[in-house]
Amino acid sequence: MPPSKTPDRDRLDRVVAQAQRDRRQRQQGYREQALRILPWVCGRCAREFTRDNLQQLTVHHRDHDHDHNPPDGSNWELLCRDCHDNEHARLTDAAGLAPDQPRGPEQPTARHQPFANLKDLLKPDR
Repeated sequence: MPPSKTPDRDRLDRVVAQAQRDRRQRQQGYREQALRILPWVCGRCAREFTRDNLQQLTVHHRDHDHDHNPPDGSNWELLCRDCHDNEHARLTDAAGLAPDQPRGPEQPTARHQPFANLKDLLKPDR
């Protein structure tokens, strides 16, 4: 017999379920639009797609705002899964962060100064 859920747990489950439904609906909407108006070709590697492998083609938001979905598709780019992953990895690398590192002010800063006493080390012994 499963443990009874608390009211807080029930509320959390409802919030998560609604967020997932909203996300699926939003993605379904712009994905379908993008596939209707853009050629089924990866914008990076130029790999062509057919109905048989179309699930491997993703919609990339050029400005990285998933809520910015103009009907003309100007913020979308179709990328294969590999190129899409690579695009996001490049952005993470450019920011100097690993994917699981925190972002923002809580990011620790480097404190080590390897050349702090270099001048003293380069002085000739007299």
